[in-house]
Amino acid sequence: MTEASNTVLLRLEGPLQAWGDPSKFVIRRTMEAPTKSGIIGLICCAKGLSRKEARHELPDLNRLAMGVRIDRPGTRWWDYHTVGAHVGLLTADGKIKRTASTKQIETLVSRREYLCDASFLAVLQGDPEIIGRVQIALENPRWPVYLGRKSCPPSRPVFAGVSTNEDLPSALRLQPWAPRDRRDTPPADGTLLCFVEWRPSAEAPLIPDDSEVWYDTPISFDPPVHDPRVVRRWLVGVERGAALQRPLPPRPRLRADYGNSEYQARRDQRLEADRHLCVFCKSPATTVQHVTYRRAGGDESQDDLRTLCRYCHDAVTMIEYGHGMGLDRINPEEPRWREPILEKRREIIHFRSLETRRRHLATDDGLTQEEVE
Repeated sequence: MTEASNTVLLRLEGPLQAWGDPSKFVIRRTMEAPTKSGIIGLICCAKGLSRKEARHELPDLNRLAMGVRIDRPGTRWWDYHTVGAHVGLLTADGKIKRTASTKQIETLVSRREYLCDASFLAVLQGDPEIIGRVQIALENPRWPVYLGRKSCPPSRPVFAGVSTNEDLPSALRLQPWAPRDRRDTPPADGTLLCFVEWRPSAEAPLIPDDSEVWYDTPISFDPPVHDPRVVRRWLVGVERGAALQRPLPPRPRLRADYGNSEYQARRDQRLEADRHLCVFCKSPATTVQHVTYRRAGGDESQDDLRTLCRYCHDAVTMIEYGHGMGLDRINPEEPRWREPILEKRREIIHFRSLETRRRHLATDDGLTQEEVE
């Protein structure tokens, strides 16, 4: 940390973001850029402070001036949301709220707006000592931070560094615009929209005519109380930086052809190496299980396969479906999978034994399966 640093940078990116708006509870809008209340709340969350405990930090954090640059505005998206379903909402006297006509438990239906795939650069500027404390909190957050609402986790670390700048526009201008990958296009005219907090000075004591008033300076989080601040819209020219090192998504794989001769040869080699015995229960085995599908369909190595009996194979497959695994799957030889496989194996044997008895009973008595049940 540089001792003279007076500016801390925050990179705010994620699938969803939502930054407060003075709207009613049933319709929750979002501002087009992060609010000061949301950013300070994020910092308090990183410090591990409750809403009541945050009251002692707010005077220092409110002393910092804030600016936000819109690197990617995102797309506005609405969410259908319900509160109190099957539980009920409490009235002021502590009773369950019910509809007047049917006396059923009332459910509150609300709509919540989000910004999808947006990216912002937020900067806080002021006393280097306060900036240093903010940096420590963001580098080592005690609680998970989120982008406005708890359902909006960031997709990359929020802390983006510290710097020393004369003013907020300079801090926002000097950070290059970084595309996500080669397909991301730069701004057409090389400028980005910013929201910069305005404060009076000896040279400019009067509020500019083009200013906006945002009621987002937090005085208390419990209960929520906010004071206004003056914000100006700026267009700053930025340079294009290097693209983030994010690989392009892999090309989809074709469905593996398990009937080809290459796969059959590798399957037979694995069975032969394991003496046609299940590696899990040592019963006679006639099939193999993939522990990874990265080379499935004929390019497998012997380490990609494990010999299993039919019961163990089906047990492993059923567990994999429940875990939503990708290319890398369960290795039945790993100790951590022993108990889950044994339990699932017992379920399969019990179920199939029951079905076998039912079929035999129906055959002996000339009854249908439905009549037996």
